[in-house]
Amino acid sequence: MKMIERSADLISGLDDVEHLYTLSDFPIFMGCVDHPQSEDLLADSVWGIGVSSGLVQLKKLIPLEILYKTSHGSGDIGKIWDFHHRSFASFISKHAPKAVLEIGGGHGRLAKLYEDYDQIPWSIIEPNPTPIASSNAKWIKGFFDHNFISDSHYDCYVHSHLFEHLYDPCQFMNDLSGYMRDGDKLIFTLPNMQEMLERNYTNCLNFEHTFFVTEPYIEYLMAKYGFDIIGKEYFMEDHSIFYSAVKSLNAVKNELPPNLYKKNKELFLKFIKTHKNMIADYNDQLKEIECPIYLFGAHVFAQFLIQMGLDTSKIVGILDNDRNKQGKRLYGSNLFVESPKILEDIVSPHIILKAGVYDNEIKSDILENINTTAIFL
Repeated sequence: MKMIERSADLISGLDDVEHLYTLSDFPIFMGCVDHPQSEDLLADSVWGIGVSSGLVQLKKLIPLEILYKTSHGSGDIGKIWDFHHRSFASFISKHAPKAVLEIGGGHGRLAKLYEDYDQIPWSIIEPNPTPIASSNAKWIKGFFDHNFISDSHYDCYVHSHLFEHLYDPCQFMNDLSGYMRDGDKLIFTLPNMQEMLERNYTNCLNFEHTFFVTEPYIEYLMAKYGFDIIGKEYFMEDHSIFYSAVKSLNAVKNELPPNLYKKNKELFLKFIKTHKNMIADYNDQLKEIECPIYLFGAHVFAQFLIQMGLDTSKIVGILDNDRNKQGKRLYGSNLFVESPKILEDIVSPHIILKAGVYDNEIKSDILENINTTAIFL
C-alpha cells in the first residue's frame, strides 16, 4: 500500500513539520471484519507538529479508497450520539434554513430528525450512502469539491463530524467558500479535540482524525475563507462543538495564538506518556486477575490500547453494543466481539473500559442492566 505523504504544514503551507511520535504497525480500519487476520492492513501512524502553526498532524495518510472502503458505524449507536444529533438539529433550526446541503451525511439521521422542526428540501452528498429506511433526503453519491455542480440553490450548508476527517481542510474551505453565496449559512459540529486530548481519550487522533483541529484553528480558517461566526455551543463538556457562520465578503480576519506550538507539543507528548504508564499498570493488574477479563469497545478505543502494548493473552474477547460488530473480529487483533449481555451469568467479570466520553453510559448500562458484580479496571 502506497501512503500519501503530507509534504507541508496543513495551516501555514511551510515545510516545517517536526516529528513527534510513531505508532508502528497500526490497524488502518477502526471496525470489525469476517476475513482472516492475515488480510488486515497495518501502517505506521507517524505524527508531527508544524513549527509555524503548532498544529499536530499525521504525516503519512492512508489512501481514501482504502481507509473508507467499509463503514465502521461510528456516530450511529448509543444514547449520547442520539442526543448529539437531536441537539444539533435543534441548533440548526435556530437559523431557519430554507434548503440544506449536508456534506458527508452518512446515514441521513440528522435530516430525519430535522423534520421535527421543518419540512424543507434536504440533500446529502456522500461517497458511501447508508440511508436509514425512513430518510426523505435526496442523496447525491460523491465528494464535495470544486467540481460539485447542482441545479438547486441551498441557503444552508451542514456537516457533522466531517471536518476532522478532511485530508486538506484549507482546500475544502476554499471550495466551499467559492461555491457559497454571500449571506449563505454554514452550520457544523466537530469533536471537542482540546478536551478529548487533555482527558486522554484514545479516539481523538488516528488514521481518520488526521489533525488536532481545535477552536483556534477552526476560527482562523473560518475568517481566512470569508466566514463570520454567528453562533457557537458546546455539546457536553468533552464531546462536540456546534458552530454557525455566515458567508461574508467583509469577514473579519484573525491570527492564530502565538503559543500553540509549545502548548500542543507538550499536550501530545503527555498523552503518549500517560498511556505508556497506563498500559504498564494494566499489564501488572492482569497478571493477578483470575476472573474472565474483557476489553470494551470494538473500535479505535481497543486498538490503541493493544498497539500501545496491552497484554491480550488473558483477554477473553471484546465487548460492544453494536449488533453489526458482534460475532466479528476486531481489525488488527485476534479478538472477537460479543454482546455485553454475555456477562450476565459470570461472577465478577473484569472489564478494561477506556471509551472516553462514553465510559459512564457503558458502565451504567452493564452494572444496572446486566451484571452488578462487574469490575472495571
